[in-house]
Amino acid sequence: MQLPYLARHFRVVIYDAVGAGRSSRPLEPRRYSFGHRVADAVAVLDATGTESAVVVGYSMGGEIAINLVATHPERVLGIVSIAGHHPWIVPLPERAPAVRYDPVANPEPRGWAKFDVDYWQRDWPDFVEFFMSQVASDPHSTKAWDDLVEWGLDQRPDVLAWSITDDYDDLTVEEVRRRLETLEVPTLLIHGTDDRITSFASSRAMEQVIPGAELLEIEHAGHAPHVRFPVRVNHAIRAFADRVFGTTRLDGTWWVGPGREQSVLYLSSPIGLGHARRDLAIAQELRALHPNVRIDWLAQDPVTRVLAAWNERLHPASAALASESTHIEHDSGDHDLAVFQSLRDMDEILLHNFMVFEEVVASGEYDLVIADEAWDVDHYLFENPNLKRGAFAWMTDFVGYLPMPSRGPREAAVAADYNLEMIEHVDRFGRIRDAAVFVGSADDIVPDAFGPGLPRIRDWTEEHFDFSGYITGFDPAALGDKAELRERFGYRPDERVVIVAVGGSGVGVSMLRRVVAGAEAAHRVIPGLRMIVVTGPRIDPATLPQVPGVEYRAFVPNLHEHLAACDLAIVQGGLTTTMELTAAKVPFIYVPLQEHFEQRFHVRARLDRYRAGRFMEYDELEPEALAAAMVEELGRTVDYRDVETDGAARAARLIGRLL
Repeated sequence: MQLPYLARHFRVVIYDAVGAGRSSRPLEPRRYSFGHRVADAVAVLDATGTESAVVVGYSMGGEIAINLVATHPERVLGIVSIAGHHPWIVPLPERAPAVRYDPVANPEPRGWAKFDVDYWQRDWPDFVEFFMSQVASDPHSTKAWDDLVEWGLDQRPDVLAWSITDDYDDLTVEEVRRRLETLEVPTLLIHGTDDRITSFASSRAMEQVIPGAELLEIEHAGHAPHVRFPVRVNHAIRAFADRVFGTTRLDGTWWVGPGREQSVLYLSSPIGLGHARRDLAIAQELRALHPNVRIDWLAQDPVTRVLAAWNERLHPASAALASESTHIEHDSGDHDLAVFQSLRDMDEILLHNFMVFEEVVASGEYDLVIADEAWDVDHYLFENPNLKRGAFAWMTDFVGYLPMPSRGPREAAVAADYNLEMIEHVDRFGRIRDAAVFVGSADDIVPDAFGPGLPRIRDWTEEHFDFSGYITGFDPAALGDKAELRERFGYRPDERVVIVAVGGSGVGVSMLRRVVAGAEAAHRVIPGLRMIVVTGPRIDPATLPQVPGVEYRAFVPNLHEHLAACDLAIVQGGLTTTMELTAAKVPFIYVPLQEHFEQRFHVRARLDRYRAGRFMEYDELEPEALAAAMVEELGRTVDYRDVETDGAARAARLIGRLL
């Protein structure tokens, strides 16, 4: 949560301590003394050609840092200790169990009685789960706990036992203290007031030992404030390092705009291309309301390709964003994406991208930020309300994480916790969202609750959002006569044009392969069939089977026009494409990703309301079954509910009042 941000401003060296991560785990207890740990740090400095550095240590790493500066002060320019351990810690009373572990007298210990070497050998997973619950004790820290448990289980109990030592080799604890008391190295101590591992009072004690040490107190934080409150800690480390190095930087100097006309920074989610389409439509309507407004886009692939096609202005900081689409594609399986878990695993990427955003807006150049499902910006602005520097408009087409039943009670509990955190954010700092726009109507919202004992999603959304109606980005009537549209694209009257498309990410490649495998069966039963497979910007058509009767297209900027002209579409379960087909009154089959709560619950509920599309499971896409479904849909007369065409104008009016 710190490295990507700091590495954009400094040279950063990081290594795994012996006994952890990718470093070796020697089975020699003496190898884990602090003398050896300091020697390792010096070896890393030497190997990387680093004469001296600001040293940042967390927990036991804080103790390594103070030993490094005590023995090699010439190599240390400054110390940052986060929840640091040291020999003079002030004990926490609750860490002294009333009844210690005993395999006979107390075989099932509770709480801190589990902090026992013998118990670790007996039930290491149980100890790790307990200990990490004390590390990640902050509310809404389920993701941190999951990660910490995973990493803890990768450790060996005997290695941990050897690592907990007061062995300073050639130095005594008293000598270390004497050296620190005469230290002239800048020191920053960062500590949470609710730390259950190393007491906050311990950093107060260290503040008295090191001359001039600063203490940054993180109210109500636990043992990992750099994880739970990473933005604040990142800013603190950077400011400290700037002072040590004697450097000064002005955030927000990526780009100086021409003059001081009204300016908007537009953030469009890169997960698929639907956000880009509707955001461009809103931008056009916003310019109609405010002709002198300047709109800059902070965006990443594949959104940048759409923006380039429309000659929109891309902020140069966009190049510094980490790819969310690549992460989603990496997490996907055979037409399978547990999207809620994938979003949780994106935490480091989202923080990195927020830090880029925060630097862009720090200059105060932008009057308005429009965030279309920019989850990182919305979340971290609520977490850091002092960083809000102008009007902020939030947009989304769904509200509420819904657990997949197949993923059991754990996902249900975690999803409810995420929803509760969002509700608490809005309750505490509702002023963060100057406008909140739901892309759709209240009837599009699922009937579920946010979780046990929590409000119903529709009730809460109606209270906290305005509704724009759906935004297709085009008016089907404006496309003209369908026969003329087909002629423009070279589709003959006697052809049955079937377009297969999976949106802007590479997640749909499995579905494309399965549909292509059924092409031969479809050609046998559909006279004049012309099957066109649109792979999108992130799937190379050359990687798919080249079979007779299947044409491939890559990125098609005006895909909605081709969809309006076709006879049938086979698509994934994304909202944008399915609603474009609904608006154009075109028969379609949609195949939601397995384990994808948004496609399977939120999108499906909306399509059911519009009486649109034919739902099929991925496993049903066998050649003969798919061909039969295609025949049925090609012969169907659609009776979809009309899709509103003024959604972009309504959204622009709701947002434009902030200018």
